[in-house]
Amino acid sequence: MTEIVDRPTAPATPDLHPQVDSLLAKLETGLPNGQVPAGIFGNPHVYQHELRQVFGRCWVFLAHESEVAANGDYVVRKIGEDNFIVSRDERGALHVLFDACRHRGVQVCRADSGNTSHFRCPYHGWTYSTDGSLVGAPLWRNAFGGMDKAKNGLVPAAQVSTYLGLIFATLDPSAPPLQEYLGGMSWYLDLLFGLDADGLEVLGAPQRFVVDANWKSGADNFSGDDYHLGTLHRSVWEIGAFPVPFRENMMGYHIQAAPGHSLSFSMAPDENEPGPKFFGFPEGLAASFDTSRISEHQLSIARRSRVFVGNVFPNFSILALPMTEDGSHFPPTGIITIRTWQPKGPGQIEIWNWFLGYKRMTPEQKDRAYRAGLGTFSVGGAFEMDDTEPWITVGRTGRSVAAELLDFQLNYEMGMPGIGISTRVADWPGPGVAYWTRYEEGVQRNLYRYYTAMMRARAGEWPDVPLE
Repeated sequence: MTEIVDRPTAPATPDLHPQVDSLLAKLETGLPNGQVPAGIFGNPHVYQHELRQVFGRCWVFLAHESEVAANGDYVVRKIGEDNFIVSRDERGALHVLFDACRHRGVQVCRADSGNTSHFRCPYHGWTYSTDGSLVGAPLWRNAFGGMDKAKNGLVPAAQVSTYLGLIFATLDPSAPPLQEYLGGMSWYLDLLFGLDADGLEVLGAPQRFVVDANWKSGADNFSGDDYHLGTLHRSVWEIGAFPVPFRENMMGYHIQAAPGHSLSFSMAPDENEPGPKFFGFPEGLAASFDTSRISEHQLSIARRSRVFVGNVFPNFSILALPMTEDGSHFPPTGIITIRTWQPKGPGQIEIWNWFLGYKRMTPEQKDRAYRAGLGTFSVGGAFEMDDTEPWITVGRTGRSVAAELLDFQLNYEMGMPGIGISTRVADWPGPGVAYWTRYEEGVQRNLYRYYTAMMRARAGEWPDVPLE
């Protein structure tokens, strides 16, 4: 049963379109049997409801603190389809501001990033400080003398919070605090982003590229779709880009960390096994980490891990693993990529892709990690070109008349009782529910259970969905 938690009043939930109601009903009844209606990946009414119920309410990742390190730094990012300015003001405080002038709603920030003392609307010249305060306008005394400036600043997101350098915001004042929303997922973020107390930083500006796919395909894949590795990514092993044999790579855990948030580890059975440790980062670097922020259990998992892949609901995905762009010239090295699947309609996304490195890495190590990432997980990378082609056709199927008329259901049965070899782990040391091996789709079912609950939730209600 889904438990409903009441919170302060939020905007009223829009009435459900009949097609949305029908697809959600099919998802609710089918998911316990591993069935997902294809229509949720393409229906335009479902998409409009998602913008309000998912992106309009959930905590959404926007930027890393290292992107706005200095006072006056800013970047422009999105919540759903809407632009927000992430800025650091002259006192060093972070802000997330709706990019729309209070006078006529015109976009005030015309660059993707930079450093500034103010933002000025190009229409009538209203000028705002980096904390969003209205500080002036042309001919102020004649035009607006006596008007309260304090009531006419840029509108902030309802809540803003950071976790280990990751900046999130929500448009819903009733949303639970960020760490409560992350739940058990924070434990797993700790063992990657908190593995070294010095933290991480972005390596270059994010890549951006558009794909004709639905945003849920990316979130679904990074929740832990490891089954496709031996088919779609077979060439990666053939060219020596990844150092762990396929069958060995499938040994590991799927974890439903918290409602909606899932991840997967490829992991050695014990710390003495040969092969990459600490996600493939150089041994000397790993030995220098200050691991005082994490527990012995977290450290053991990080030490044994070859691959970490996960998704924070709705659209923030993380990947850490050893990679090389050219196996004949460079050995694999650890890379960290984070990305968001920015919706641009029911059949299109803009992928935002960042590469991160630990601050204590040498310039040469950062350069190697960045180049290895570019050759594998980027707009021109081998993995990216593999993945996006199937996602395009998933969205096409979701929009098709045939899928609607035939009531076409997608199969998410892997790992259910009696299906496959994966079994639930009783002694997993971290939070959530864990399964061994990675032949399992409970992590995706966790995504869609929470998705369904959020799509149904009324204003001020936050579902507490049980794990499987």
